[in-house]
Amino acid sequence: MLGIPGRALVIWMGILVLAVFNGLLREAVLLPMLDQPLALILSGILLSVLILAVAYLSLPWLGRLPATAYIAIGLGWLCLTLVFEFAFGRLIQSRPWPELLDAYTFRDGNLWPLVLLVTAAAPYAGARLRRWV
Repeated sequence: MLGIPGRALVIWMGILVLAVFNGLLREAVLLPMLDQPLALILSGILLSVLILAVAYLSLPWLGRLPATAYIAIGLGWLCLTLVFEFAFGRLIQSRPWPELLDAYTFRDGNLWPLVLLVTAAAPYAGARLRRWV
C-alpha cells in the first residue's frame, strides 16, 4: 500500500501525463490556429486548471492532512517538475541552457512560470477549497 509520498508521486505522474497532452494539443491544434502568444496563454491556463482540478479531485485519496503537508506536497511537485523539465530538455532533447531558461520568462505569452506557481500551490489550494485547512 502506498503512503502519502507514494500517492503524491502517482498524482504528480498523472499531472505529467496531462502536461504532455497539453503540449501536444498546443503544438498540433492551438499554434496552427492562433498566433503564438494566444496559443501559449490558452495552453498555460488550461494546464493550470487541469493541475488544480487534479489536486482537488485527488485529495480524498491523500486524506486530511495538516496544511504544512499540502504545502510540502506542492513543493515536491514543483521540484519533480523542474527536475523533469531540465533533465528532459538537456538529456533527451539536447537543448542548450539559455533555451531551457527562456521558458521561465513571460515572453510572448508564455505562462510557464505561472503554471509552476500553480503546481506548487495546488494541493494547499485544493484543501482550502474543500475547507480542510
